[in-house]
Amino acid sequence: MRVLVVEDEQRLARLIRRGLLEEGYAVDLAELGQEAFEWVQFAQHDAIILDVMLPDIDGFQVCRSLRARGVQTPILMLTARDTVEDRVAGLDAGADDYLTKPFAFAELKARIRALVRRPTETMTPVLTVADLRLDPATHQVWRNGHELTLPNKEFRLLEYLMRNPNRVVTRTMIADHVWDYEFLNSTNVIEVHIRSLRRKVDDPFPVKRIVTIRGSGYRLRSDDD
Repeated sequence: MRVLVVEDEQRLARLIRRGLLEEGYAVDLAELGQEAFEWVQFAQHDAIILDVMLPDIDGFQVCRSLRARGVQTPILMLTARDTVEDRVAGLDAGADDYLTKPFAFAELKARIRALVRRPTETMTPVLTVADLRLDPATHQVWRNGHELTLPNKEFRLLEYLMRNPNRVVTRTMIADHVWDYEFLNSTNVIEVHIRSLRRKVDDPFPVKRIVTIRGSGYRLRSDDD
């Protein structure tokens, strides 16, 4: 998944980014509220981590403006202000969740996972497509009951395909959701990851799920396809 982190404290922003990258997320950084507005016009994110105390526009106003512009991306607000009034102000501004500093990184990750799965997975957090099952929370994958071991990027790539079963996803869509802005949209890099993913997900099984659509991208087949 692709996450936008809006945080002007550079050390904290780098720590959050590094931690999320290690989990396989794609991460973009912004230091100002105005940069956040520019990012949401430029790229599609699955979650936004938004600090309240920004140098130009406070996070509450940024959140209200994003919602007024029709941005429905889940927003997690970060702040050192932990009064009830501040938490209420954040939620009333349109935030989906609120986390006070200092925080445990494990809790931040758990809250992001919860936010990302809310729109489509409120009742079924484990993704299932035919004989494939994927649990975003535990980072586990099974094919026909057999557990598979995938590195982070391949896990996130499969997760994205499973969230879009039977739909053609282009290489640009994959780059936008699985990699961040620093990734050079190289077809070769994506193909290398697809080949590696196929060796684990498809090669040991008679039915092949990952289909290449020549000139377009890839599609994950279900039993009904």
